[in-house]
Amino acid sequence: MSDDSLATSHYNEIGQQLLHLIEQDEIEVPMLPEVASKVVQLVQRPDSNAAALSALIQGDQVLAAKVMQIANSALYRTGPGVDNMMSLQQAITRLGLTLIGEVALAASINSSMFDAPGYEQHIKKTLRRSLATGLWAKEIARITRKNVEAAFLSGLLHDMGRPVVVQSVVAIAKSMGVTPSRDEVSALENEYQRRIGLKVVKDWEMPTSVCEVVQYFDNYQDQAGDQTQIMIVVAGDLLATVVGLARDETGELDMEEIAGQLLSEDVFTELNFYPDDIDALVQKAEQVTSTAESMSR
Repeated sequence: MSDDSLATSHYNEIGQQLLHLIEQDEIEVPMLPEVASKVVQLVQRPDSNAAALSALIQGDQVLAAKVMQIANSALYRTGPGVDNMMSLQQAITRLGLTLIGEVALAASINSSMFDAPGYEQHIKKTLRRSLATGLWAKEIARITRKNVEAAFLSGLLHDMGRPVVVQSVVAIAKSMGVTPSRDEVSALENEYQRRIGLKVVKDWEMPTSVCEVVQYFDNYQDQAGDQTQIMIVVAGDLLATVVGLARDETGELDMEEIAGQLLSEDVFTELNFYPDDIDALVQKAEQVTSTAESMSR
């Protein structure tokens, strides 16, 4: 849809109401499930252990089942077959505290948190890409010797404004008795997602570094302080996009072609990535894809 079409459609009126909600701090932000918030806090404590985490997760049957499912997946199973007798604490020990925190967040942040009839698949796709961004950001952080946990969290949440914008636009349109086109919704999502995303991560009491990634993701050069974590997530998002598109188009991954695309991106140059670094990163594609699929089922 062209700019002229948007100007004569519901875009402006819905946008004005959305902007009013933002300015009045009245955007409805979904609650982060309590158990997910507690798990994230627990795994960051130096005295965390599998027993304490097991006791917490047992209070959420859905999350406990997710942990057991992933522990028994081909990615993490050490022996043949599914170990149905493995305890939750043993599953946590197998996966490690850091991965459990990631599983808790990935399982908790899903499309059911958002009320946007007709856009469920769009939101699922957005969240799957954010999960892939977080996983790629971890791999990039390893190479650059930065905090992998912070990289994953920032990558997972960097686009969290998108589903909240869509939810808000659907609610506004319903109150107006109109039906915006998907192009209109997409345009509003792109325009307002950073401002609303920043509110989401602040309401969820995420670390300052995560808030900075959300705020400066589109223009990381504007961040006066250290830009490294933002660049790591920007690079992770590029990888999620390039690998995702390659898989959607052919079903297979041409590692050389993907590496060539990444080498032309400024952010990898700014992160001091050399061709060998890019090659090593791209070789993780199958593993990252499998992990994302396992965590998002």
